[in-house]
Amino acid sequence: MNRFPWSRMAILFLADIVLIIFSLWISFSLRFDGNIPVQYFSMIKNVSILAAFFCIPIFYSVGLYSFSWSYVGITELLSLLKASFIAFLFLTTTIYLSKEFPVFKGYPRSTLITGLCLVIIFCGSVRLSKRIYLALYKKDIGKKRTLIVGAGDAGEQILRSVISSPFTDYFPIGFVDDSDTKKGVIIHGLKVLGKISDIPEIAEKNSISQLIIALPSAGNAIIRKAIEIARIAGIKKIKIAPALNEIISGEISFKNLKDVDVGDILSREQIFLDTKQIEAFIKNKTVLITGAAGSIGSELSRQTAKFNPSLILLLDQDETGIFNISNELENSFPNLKIKSIIADIGDKGRISEILGAFHPKIVFHAAAYKHVPLMERNSCEAVKNNIFGTENLAEASVDNNVEKFVFISTDKAVNPASVMGMTKRVGEMICQAQNKKGKTRFISVRFGNVLDSRGSVIPTFRDQIKRGGPVEVTHPDMKRYFILISEACLLVMQSGAAGEGGEVFVLDMGEPVKILDLAREMIGSSGLLPDKDIAIVFSGIRPGEKLFEELLTAEEGTAATKYQRIFVAKLKDIDEVKFWGNINNLKDNLGKNNKEDLLSALKNSINY
Repeated sequence: MNRFPWSRMAILFLADIVLIIFSLWISFSLRFDGNIPVQYFSMIKNVSILAAFFCIPIFYSVGLYSFSWSYVGITELLSLLKASFIAFLFLTTTIYLSKEFPVFKGYPRSTLITGLCLVIIFCGSVRLSKRIYLALYKKDIGKKRTLIVGAGDAGEQILRSVISSPFTDYFPIGFVDDSDTKKGVIIHGLKVLGKISDIPEIAEKNSISQLIIALPSAGNAIIRKAIEIARIAGIKKIKIAPALNEIISGEISFKNLKDVDVGDILSREQIFLDTKQIEAFIKNKTVLITGAAGSIGSELSRQTAKFNPSLILLLDQDETGIFNISNELENSFPNLKIKSIIADIGDKGRISEILGAFHPKIVFHAAAYKHVPLMERNSCEAVKNNIFGTENLAEASVDNNVEKFVFISTDKAVNPASVMGMTKRVGEMICQAQNKKGKTRFISVRFGNVLDSRGSVIPTFRDQIKRGGPVEVTHPDMKRYFILISEACLLVMQSGAAGEGGEVFVLDMGEPVKILDLAREMIGSSGLLPDKDIAIVFSGIRPGEKLFEELLTAEEGTAATKYQRIFVAKLKDIDEVKFWGNINNLKDNLGKNNKEDLLSALKNSINY
């Protein structure tokens, strides 16, 4: 909490002194039925000064002058209670030890108990004054009448933050919650009006125009249910509290609320991993992240920054993207050391120079060309970047004693049908081969599609919906695995922390999502009707695409790890002589400008 400005603190000091003196005068007045004998006036004055002398420093020491006036609650009131008891204990002890002095002789002890109670009441009222004012004079003019889904801790915190902030556009009306024990419960003056299924009736009766979903720990099925019922009720503006692991402070307020995105409506659960092990892996180490301007790389940078590395090296060819992520991290983590590097991983000399200069202990390799149809048309560049860029980085890592090298792979590397998939599979094989050369431990991690990454299907659909359609789906039966970007990055880190070298880790990503269903969900979440407001058309499968992606083949199989939903692929050993021979042949074909020969050499590289 931010400390008060000194002028406001001085006012509160003076208010407390006046209230302490006033409390003791009132306690004497009550003791003598409003007629205080004149001989007690001097005693009241001296005791009041002594009470203020004890109270003010103790109040200060427990933080009663460094609170946020808008967010005063039970914590501050308990601090006031404790501080007042301690101060009056000192006061009582002093009076008792000085009872033979004329100034304290015959002091009526009952006034101390009354005075203590009055100090707590008056000083507490001052601290609660803003919240009391807001509760009594709240206005809904220009505000959206809002229903909160979830009457748990998150819902209470969000409501409390709204009540304490008069300038929000939320005007809460009540709660809905599916728990039978919460029906009719009143929270900060608002009632739990019913269950989620009652939203249409409650919305019509109370003119609700906005919904807040305060269920950060709930599964997607419940959230999806609330969204669908809200749509039926005609509520178009829906906000949602993020998952708890996305909130650094652990506290939720209306400022944390976000618009509903596709990750909230897909039928899959978020994964929580061992962050303590990740912190031990990252803390106080120099970490290099390639592709740091991209979707995965930038999120890896954000997540890495939370675990206190000694230095983050952000590497990418995209100067604007690097500038943006660097500025973001500098603002969010002002004490973090960051070095922004513009470089091409295909430049072997430059990569060697960078690793030789900074000696990173951990490398997260996220730089890659990933667009399947585009790489079919630009296979030479895909091979240069995804294969030989990876080789350059891997060799430099071995030469400079990097502890762990974590390579981000893809589900498209399994039985690859595309140039992009084949290049990523070769990248995995390079890591397997390099793992045997030196002290550096190489680990690969396979993912499905990252939700809302740049150039992926979700932003494409979003743009098409904004333009009024049509939304283009390649095939009615097309399915893909999806993963939240925060999940993906935590999995990369967990794999790096847990890997011993040579593994290809795979996430159990649940059930694949039908792209047609995804398109319908996104249209619906925009407040529109599929096939009525926005048309859906089928454009046909593009070169290199498969109807169904595989995370593992039947030939490989998996072995469980101690981490929930993380598995390791059972891969065949690589014939290194044959493999490096194929890589050299692939390199020779790069300069011949013969696409067919290059593709043939690429296919040979994954046969081992």
